[in-house]
Amino acid sequence: MREGYCLGIESTADDFGVGIVSFDGEILANVGDAYVPEKGGIHPREAARHHARVAGKVIAEALEESGLKPKELTVIAFSQGPGLGPCLRTGATAARALASYLNLPLVGVNHCVAHIEIGRLINKVEDPVTLYVSGGNTIVAAFEAGRYRVFGETLDIAVGNCIDVFAREAGFESKGVPLGRIIEEKAAMGRNFIPLPYTVKGMDLSFSGLLTAATTLLKEGKYKIEDLCFSFQETIFSMLTEITERALAHTEKKEVLLTGGVGANNRLKEMLKIMAEEHDASFHSVPKEYALDNGAMIAWVGVLSYKCGVTTPIEKSHVKLKWRLDEVEVPWIGG
Repeated sequence: MREGYCLGIESTADDFGVGIVSFDGEILANVGDAYVPEKGGIHPREAARHHARVAGKVIAEALEESGLKPKELTVIAFSQGPGLGPCLRTGATAARALASYLNLPLVGVNHCVAHIEIGRLINKVEDPVTLYVSGGNTIVAAFEAGRYRVFGETLDIAVGNCIDVFAREAGFESKGVPLGRIIEEKAAMGRNFIPLPYTVKGMDLSFSGLLTAATTLLKEGKYKIEDLCFSFQETIFSMLTEITERALAHTEKKEVLLTGGVGANNRLKEMLKIMAEEHDASFHSVPKEYALDNGAMIAWVGVLSYKCGVTTPIEKSHVKLKWRLDEVEVPWIGG
């Protein structure tokens, strides 16, 4: 197949990202513009309005950064799901318009697959057990028989959401600074461990009981906030490490990959690295630029899909709000 370039659009939640990647995996551009709410969490319609407002600018910036002209593109990819409906639809509309105008094929990409594949590309790993942790997802997955199989996942809220809610309850609202980073900094000053609900059910886990207990203790005011953050973080990350270890032991794979926004946490990296080494496996974490939601990861899966002859007709390009990772065929591995 001749050399080509894919432009990918990411818009599952608060980030509108555009990446351009060559067919041989060179990332030529990765530009984004994030919606920042005045207070509280993401408001889907407000985020979608933000995406619509900045789409043209971000696409233009990505093209400029890549040094390519629109006519040099080969394929357009977009995040088709899972995610927030209004946000997904805005990105999909932009991608359809671009593909139609340039008369290029379109590829709908699963957001979760993209997080794993960009990690494999950047870290040059072959067949990892992946822990994908973000505001909307908490999944332990590994490739088996043509798909990424989910070995463990959250039964209620995602870990990033859990951390953000606790941070807001603690009054850590800080515009532009990730709430998880504030929790990490406070936790580093904690010294006393306070027991909190630890809920692992087989290969799955639950965070709602832990969150309720931690916020209750917060309101009672009997403990130092640093100790509560320390205990909260240690409990959550111990749960995540346990289910990742179980998946690693079950699959007997030799690589562990950490991706997603929560993967920026140094304590989580430390715990997973120790666990991986105990199983003679190598540990890899995705750099923040590519661990957070971004257009480059969508573009790269667009490349992988297109090379395997997988495209998405316009009439089948509707968004899939609850598109599971394990529903997606992955023909570019072991094929």
